[in-house]
Amino acid sequence: MPAIPIYQVDAFAESVFAGNPAAVCPLDAWLDDATLQRVAAENNLSETAFFVARDDGAYDLRWFTPTVEVPLCGHATLASGHVVLNHLDPDRDAVTFHSQSGPLAVRRDGTRLSLDFPAYPPARVEDEGLLERVAGALGARPTSLMRHEMLIAVYDDEATVAGLRPDIAAVAAADADSIAATAPGDAVDFVSRFFAPHYGIPEDPVTGALHTRLVPYWAARLGKDDLTARQISARGGALWCRLAGERVRLAGHAADYMTGTIRL
Repeated sequence: MPAIPIYQVDAFAESVFAGNPAAVCPLDAWLDDATLQRVAAENNLSETAFFVARDDGAYDLRWFTPTVEVPLCGHATLASGHVVLNHLDPDRDAVTFHSQSGPLAVRRDGTRLSLDFPAYPPARVEDEGLLERVAGALGARPTSLMRHEMLIAVYDDEATVAGLRPDIAAVAAADADSIAATAPGDAVDFVSRFFAPHYGIPEDPVTGALHTRLVPYWAARLGKDDLTARQISARGGALWCRLAGERVRLAGHAADYMTGTIRL
């Protein structure tokens, strides 16, 4: 009976029961895609990461939601880096993962881990009809709308974003695979929430991929490259962010919740 190690890690969290839980499964060799998807569905977390070691010391990395494979996932990459640097090879200070989104580095940053991701600056959407549909889906009219694949609704204050009660069916029917909401933060530079029913995730607790869009936007708006952020989902999570040219650095903590073995 094939056995696969599994680690469940709360990413962007200083302790368990916060941040975004991810499953991480180191593999000796790739399983077929259907099996990877079934394992992710069985785990029933927003993402399950699978990686395979390369001869050069790096790893090939893939991410699956309960329903689909995704091209980029921040919190499961942070969790994967945590597993490599704290369980599999604790003498290392950094690890590189090769993915559909190119090489992604995870390195120690004091008590945190730092991700090096591509930056995806969103563009303003000038479509009043779409803005009205997003307002109806989220339950409050945004002051502006941005897009880079996902839609990003911009609000004036944290309280409005915290108070959103989205119609998830309407979010799924909008002209995008996911919708985010963001605003200036009360205690941090900006806050956000993220809704992705097309990926089987009504609301994601903390979303690294979203911040590859938000960091360029808020860096330009606030006139600074170093930013603090918090995703204000029910679990919540803190991120320390930096815009570095065409890259985004996202730092956060990770906490072990569970280790075990999957038997296929």
